[in-house]
Amino acid sequence: MKPRHPVHLAAFDYLGPYRYSLRFATSDRRAVFVTTDSVDLVWSQILRTAGEQAFAVIAYCFMPDHLHLLIEGVTADADLRRFVARAKQCSGFYYAQRTGCRLWQRYGYERVLRSDELTPVVARYILQNPVRAGLVARLEDYPFLGSGVWTLAQLLGWLAATEAHG
Repeated sequence: MKPRHPVHLAAFDYLGPYRYSLRFATSDRRAVFVTTDSVDLVWSQILRTAGEQAFAVIAYCFMPDHLHLLIEGVTADADLRRFVARAKQCSGFYYAQRTGCRLWQRYGYERVLRSDELTPVVARYILQNPVRAGLVARLEDYPFLGSGVWTLAQLLGWLAATEAHG
């Protein structure tokens, strides 16, 4: 019987300098991330937790009812499970304090990137979500995406350069 929630890889410890594509959905898939206030509140907690847990946020995109992250562990003890638990707990706590509502669904989606998966390809896929959803014509016009490592201009320049050479 298939489990009712995502299952971690049994033979993988989720520790170290690995890259992950993550998606967290809001509780009841409510459209929470439609204002700068909501996005800024959650983003500040995600970024703080990433620093504390030794992860770099390469790319992020807040869609109205979910969040995409491309992260990479920057030390040998970077622990994905701890990062996810703390990021959701901290952001959910401050969101609930402000709104009185639960922020996240219990489970999220995570994918460990294989060594042959190029980071720019995954970042581009994440950042193109608002375009694919019809929210904007160009990803540059969407206000709720970026990187914890680079400015948006640097991120888009990096993606353009890798696309031109790839």
